[in-house]
Amino acid sequence: MSTAASGDGIRPRPARRPTMKDIARRAGVSESAVSFALNDRPGVSPDTRARVRRVAEELGWQANSAARALSGERAGCAGLVLARPAHTLGVESFFLQLVSGVQEALSASRVALLFQVVEDLDTELAVLRRWWAERRVDGVLVVDPRVTDPRPALLATLGLPAVVIGGLEADEHHAEVPLPVSNVWADDAGAMASVLDHLHSLGHRRIVHVAGMRGLAHTERRILSLRAEAARRDLDAREVRSVATDYSDAEGAEATRRILDEPPRTRPTAIVYDNDVMAVAGASVAAERGFSVPRDVSIVAWDDSALCRVTHPRLTALVRDTPAFGRLAAQELLAVVDGAPVRSLQGELPHLEPRESTGPPPTAPHRG
Repeated sequence: MSTAASGDGIRPRPARRPTMKDIARRAGVSESAVSFALNDRPGVSPDTRARVRRVAEELGWQANSAARALSGERAGCAGLVLARPAHTLGVESFFLQLVSGVQEALSASRVALLFQVVEDLDTELAVLRRWWAERRVDGVLVVDPRVTDPRPALLATLGLPAVVIGGLEADEHHAEVPLPVSNVWADDAGAMASVLDHLHSLGHRRIVHVAGMRGLAHTERRILSLRAEAARRDLDAREVRSVATDYSDAEGAEATRRILDEPPRTRPTAIVYDNDVMAVAGASVAAERGFSVPRDVSIVAWDDSALCRVTHPRLTALVRDTPAFGRLAAQELLAVVDGAPVRSLQGELPHLEPRESTGPPPTAPHRG
């Protein structure tokens, strides 16, 4: 690498990227022949095409994605915007596993992932419009569907290929509402039913669901499902309920404190958390307050992770292959970009894995 003098001494000068002119000079052909060869267009012989491509590889040449987009070719990039509090991103294993699966599928097709975290939904909409106008991406993955979500309609209007990850808006009967873009979803209602089946069979009748953020479609669907499953079992709606949080360990812990501070005769005997981090935080709060898990209170985590398996006692959790869910969404986006029709795909149904954190309710209320 070349260097240049500066007031602070010698600093490296960025290496110059190889150009079509460099390839033409090395291969002994015209720049137009190089363009034809690299863009797989007629006008050059097979031998010339092969020689040009060999020289391009030797020089480490790559097509300029911005120039390709402006010429009507693909950008070779998929986009993902996350409108969620930044402090919740690093603690939730589900999203990190999901992105790892997305990245794996895109990388296999030599497609990059453009990822951006923003403060709110309005900013996300602005980013999507800008990416479309600048032709920065060939398509986008949409996460955290809202109960009333403007993104699918916007993307359909722009003609930007998209796949929504997560269940669509649902009514009280859990009927999926079709959207104008493709969708990859998991059965949150079925998963909640399996959790209620497990706790009800153990004898629990007072259950609290520590949910995620209100307004997210999957949060609302889980809340609706909890109510429906409680009603199906003739459980008192006042004793089976949901409380909302921001998914963080801090709010999960605070919600647990409020729950455990309730009067002994009405205090819930089981708590279902919407992610692993809140469940582990809840178990820690229970221990601090002198509650034994599961003797005094049972705990269930919605998403399994290493945290659930190393915590003592190990936490009962809903288990699924989250990276595979991400791969499915990315593969569907690649198909849509290639012209596949809009469709809805159901991912793997999470299955409940009972562990040491759930058991029968206490025979006598814990006095705290």
